[in-house]
Amino acid sequence: MKIFVASDIHGDSKACEDIIAKFNEERADQLLLLGDILYHGPRNDLPGSYKPKEVIRLLNAMKDKIVGLRGNCDAEVDQMVLEFPIMAEYTYIISGDVIVYATHGHHANPYERPALPDNAVFISGHTHVAMDKVIDGMRCMNPGSPSLPKEDSKPSYIIIEDGKLELKSLYE
Repeated sequence: MKIFVASDIHGDSKACEDIIAKFNEERADQLLLLGDILYHGPRNDLPGSYKPKEVIRLLNAMKDKIVGLRGNCDAEVDQMVLEFPIMAEYTYIISGDVIVYATHGHHANPYERPALPDNAVFISGHTHVAMDKVIDGMRCMNPGSPSLPKEDSKPSYIIIEDGKLELKSLYE
């Protein structure tokens, strides 16, 4: 199974369209969204294509392929309009011999992780900064944000397939 991981769309319909196009180009089986799907949040400027109702339409059209997690900007009202679950704080994925722990990142983060086995990879969003590095002996990854990248980060995504994880640029 090929899993496409994205985070922090923040209601940006253009970013959502680009994620879906890349998802299709990659021929991925599942889309894992790490939260902050519809609302831009009080600390962020409005994304350029802020159209949360369009994001709802786009994502609901592929609801059977989405696993969603809750970010700090997601609320019960968002769950009322999205036709796939988004209230879970984290999920585990087993790919090959790798265990992937995925969360939004506002509770657990690369520096304050839950206890995980040695063969685990920790994935989170939240910071809007794409990352793939080893921290305290564990590989930690972040797909960044397609709508509001920070710290000169490029909009990216992660592919998980057969125990391999790769951080890829959304626009290359």
